[in-house]
Amino acid sequence: MKITRRNSGTCSRSISFDIAEDGTVSEINFKGGCNGNLKGISALCEGRNAEDIINRCKGIKCGFKSTSCPDQLAIALEEALQNK
Repeated sequence: MKITRRNSGTCSRSISFDIAEDGTVSEINFKGGCNGNLKGISALCEGRNAEDIINRCKGIKCGFKSTSCPDQLAIALEEALQNK
C-alpha cells in the first residue's frame, strides 16, 4: 500500500512510502528537508518492520522543534497501521 502524508513542523514537506501486508516498509521518500540526512534515514529504515521504525523514531526532536522528520515518519507509519 502506497502512503503519502503531509508533514507538520519540519523542514520536509511530505513523506511517501510503501507498506506491505506484513508491515515491511519500502520506497521511503521525503520531499524537502535536509537531503543527505533524509536519504540516510530512508536507507536505514528501508526493509524494516513499521513497528520497529516507530519504536526507534517516535518522539525524536529536531533542535527546539517539538518534532522531527524521523518522528513524522513514525507518526505516518502509526496512521498507516491503524488504517489497514
